[in-house]
Amino acid sequence: MATHWAQRFRARRPRRPTNAEVDWREDTFVVIDLETTGLDPRNCHIVSYGAVPIRDGRVRTAESVYGLVHVPGDVPGSSIKFHGLRSQDLDGAPPLADCVTTLDGLIGGHPVVAHCAWIERSFLRKAFRRSYLPFSNPMLDTAVLARLVLDVDLDPGQAVSLEYAATELGLPVHSPHHALGDAVTTASLFIALASQLERGTTLTTASLLKLSEGHP
Repeated sequence: MATHWAQRFRARRPRRPTNAEVDWREDTFVVIDLETTGLDPRNCHIVSYGAVPIRDGRVRTAESVYGLVHVPGDVPGSSIKFHGLRSQDLDGAPPLADCVTTLDGLIGGHPVVAHCAWIERSFLRKAFRRSYLPFSNPMLDTAVLARLVLDVDLDPGQAVSLEYAATELGLPVHSPHHALGDAVTTASLFIALASQLERGTTLTTASLLKLSEGHP
């Protein structure tokens, strides 16, 4: 029964080509941040999520969403020291399926923005799959774009941190390691990075995707 419902729901979701040549300032993006119990989606869980749209080059904080997610078992202390969410904080939280429904409704067919996007991508794919939904939206990584703009010399496998990139560009850092706070910071960072990458020319979403995907 759940599978039939999911198939009908998938059919209603708007889809768009991932290489749409549209000016990024005229496009809509959804910025997502997840707080998790670790970095391995096979064994770790989402504990909270925050998301905020960017439309017409502006962060739409009035349309943002935030939620906690119930997790099986105890939240490890190693992750609590980052996001501050304990097992008892999540006891009455909604299940993962509610998180997926909320994010799926906000994302639709729009590109998704995240900092160190490989983390969000892997957890979102797993979460959506458990709800019989695909997650195939194109993703933009502000960590990669920040490395291009700031010309930071990093060792292989390292990434520009969200706080460092925002501070270097003179942007406020909103509630670090809080899912919605980090989503809002990432949204402001994305706009600043895209503006710098324009260099006086029209920059399309497709170009941003190519820049994001074409570098480690």
